[in-house]
Amino acid sequence: MVAVLAQDDLDAAIALGLLSANFDDGIVCRQCTDACTQALRSTREARLRALAARERYRARNLRLQRRADERAAQRAAAPAPEHALGNTADHVIADTSPPATQRPALPSAAAAALARAKAKAAQRGPT
Repeated sequence: MVAVLAQDDLDAAIALGLLSANFDDGIVCRQCTDACTQALRSTREARLRALAARERYRARNLRLQRRADERAAQRAAAPAPEHALGNTADHVIADTSPPATQRPALPSAAAAALARAKAKAAQRGPT
């Protein structure tokens, strides 16, 4: 395996068991020194880290793609804003009941603040 790695043939080293589960049993060599064995272990650990990083990268890309698809689906399902329709006085709307999935135009806190502002403006009278 050392000779194969010296030739920079990583595929052959993997075929010889570089990434196998019983790697420590397979590197027993009477001619290898401790430095040689440590170099094999370091090479194996580096390759395992690289493979794990590749898997994390692929998982991240899948996650980002899924989120982008979800956002695109939400945009496609969202109703067109009124200003995109042009002058709303020219358009006749047959059904004025809101769909069941439509959210209110304003959050409740914003609607309450708007109502308070309108009441305060009405108390002051026309300007």
